Amino acid sequence: MQQLQYDVAIVGGGIAGLTAAVYAAKAGKKTIVIERAERLGGRAISNKKKGAYFNLGGHALYHGDAYATFRGLGLSLQGNKPSIDGYGIWKGKLHTMPMGVSSLLTTPLLSWRGKTELASWLAKLGKLDTRRYDRVSLREWIEGNVRDPMTRHLFYALLRTASYVAAPDLQAAGPVLKQLQNSLQGVLYLDRGWGATVDELGMKASDLGVRFLTKSKAASVDHGEGAVRHVQCEDGTRIEAANIVLAVPPAAACQLVPHAEATALHAWKEQAIEITSACLDVALRRLPKPKQQFVYGIDQTVFLSNQSRAAYLSDDGAQVVSLIKYQGKETDPEQDLRELEQALDLIQPGWRDELIVSQYLPKITVCHDFMHLKRQENPGPAVPEIKGLYVAGDWASHGEMLVDASTASAKRAVRHMLSLEDKERNPFDELRSII
Repeated sequence: MQQLQYDVAIVGGGIAGLTAAVYAAKAGKKTIVIERAERLGGRAISNKKKGAYFNLGGHALYHGDAYATFRGLGLSLQGNKPSIDGYGIWKGKLHTMPMGVSSLLTTPLLSWRGKTELASWLAKLGKLDTRRYDRVSLREWIEGNVRDPMTRHLFYALLRTASYVAAPDLQAAGPVLKQLQNSLQGVLYLDRGWGATVDELGMKASDLGVRFLTKSKAASVDHGEGAVRHVQCEDGTRIEAANIVLAVPPAAACQLVPHAEATALHAWKEQAIEITSACLDVALRRLPKPKQQFVYGIDQTVFLSNQSRAAYLSDDGAQVVSLIKYQGKETDPEQDLRELEQALDLIQPGWRDELIVSQYLPKITVCHDFMHLKRQENPGPAVPEIKGLYVAGDWASHGEMLVDASTASAKRAVRHMLSLEDKERNPFDELRSII
């Protein structure tokens, strides 16, 4: 049996795990990442097929915590912001979406009353204090604040696309409105997919001395006397560490920790609501309809984006188009694929004649939990019953969404770890501040 000793052991090598590793190493901690797959990155990897780079579903980098974190770490983030000119699907037809002054004036989707109301909202949305609506459902916010019926439909479509969530009765309005504010600053599509950024993040961690154990599955996170002891791997490797970060889904975290039912991990797992989507990505030799590259579903939960219009995603100039269907509790892989293909037939008729390669993901996890009204408490960063045990990931959100929740929760875990150590080294500091 191989026995290793580290200051910080991180289970999970996705973006949350890699971010935690970088910040722990920057703080001088001897750090190791345990990842069961051969590649790092989790759902942020990219696969290359016939010269085209496919993400695992639709990915866009907003101007939120992840963008600031990656920039702060010196990652290159090569790519570009796409044009927001787009269309909406309404009653089986494509219509110009009101995304700017010109399109707002010309769109047939809205009456003059609706255009005036939407223009007013777009002007004041950036200054909206979204935190006021953290305990208000998205439907309650829209129905209570938007008067014109068609403008309401557009808000549902915009907010669904910003969050990848189609659950307006459950979703807290505040965080998704904040996400929409971030999107109005422009999004970034990354060259060669998100895998390129994951590789950079991994190299940053490696340069800081982080060790990676890939193809190594953690079997248990053992603890005793109220503190973590070690991570036991299936191959017999044991990693002793005073601090362990679980950058894995909530159900997996519970499985790893003996007697998790007596800890907050159980409550966090029970309150989690997973969000999934069906994703169809295609690489086309050319677009039959070059102008129709960005399309919202208004009366259906679909979305299309030609990410090649802003990013390098093909070695031979192919157009890499991503389609998403936001899913609810019930899913039907064949029906979802038919709906996505029908949407593509409408938007890019004749696309099958231009097809080079495709990728269909019938049910990909978007996030393992989100800010919803059934949530009793925000997970982490520390598991209070077990000293030295922390959580990170898209589900450990304190208001952030998607990848922003991954990076923010990872930094929270490391900050909490360092703060606790500082208090233990200087036990009288807190007393002095009180006196």
